[in-house]
Amino acid sequence: MKVKKGFVIRKVAGKYVVVATGQASREFHGMVKLNETGKIIWEGIADGRTEEEIVNILAEKSGAKTGEDRAYIADDVKSMIKEMADAGFLTE
Repeated sequence: MKVKKGFVIRKVAGKYVVVATGQASREFHGMVKLNETGKIIWEGIADGRTEEEIVNILAEKSGAKTGEDRAYIADDVKSMIKEMADAGFLTE
């Protein structure tokens, strides 16, 4: 899975947003606001990382200590990836 061509992250007024450029802007009109976790997930997918690799990055960044902490992070990653796919931001 990867982010469809034409969607980019920008930092605007201290916040992260995803905007459509080029052909993608003909189909998507608007922007998506991301928090720091969302930014890491989005960039992980854009960089070709696996879901597990993204979970590892977030677990390390957050200092996750237990399997329960890691499971919570994995659920968040899975949920955001599903939302991105459902919104049409991802391609295989």
